[in-house]
Amino acid sequence: MIYYLIVIISVVLDQISKKIVIDNLKPIGTVPLIKDVFHFTYCENTGAAFSIFSKNTALLTVVSLVFILVVFYFLFKNIKKKNHNKMLLFGLSFILGGAIGNFIDRFFHGFVTDFFDFRLINFAIFNIADVFITIGGILFCIYILFSKDDESIF
Repeated sequence: MIYYLIVIISVVLDQISKKIVIDNLKPIGTVPLIKDVFHFTYCENTGAAFSIFSKNTALLTVVSLVFILVVFYFLFKNIKKKNHNKMLLFGLSFILGGAIGNFIDRFFHGFVTDFFDFRLINFAIFNIADVFITIGGILFCIYILFSKDDESIF
């Protein structure tokens, strides 16, 4: 089904991008695409978003795995529904793909590789998995805001 394909493609794109970054960017650190605006910067993030919980990688790995299992459960359960909501399923698929991509890094390396660096607005460095999680979160919020009262993911 398309939703599982989104998960797989999200994970593959994320892992390929991180492999390219590790092989090419790690030795040099940063490459400005637009000086002081947007750089590719190699960063090892031991925490979650904005490096929170950076001192607790093991706990974060376990919490990430539980989160992945919960999202997978809701995705699987809602795919089975006769009148499933596509906005919800696309959102959950992108969230799941991004979460798995970052979990793989955290599990095998003890950190997540980040590299998108928007310096103009002094934003946290992030990666493709984070982009997928954000897209999924936006779709999920749209679903929550505009779904009918009788629709439920539970």
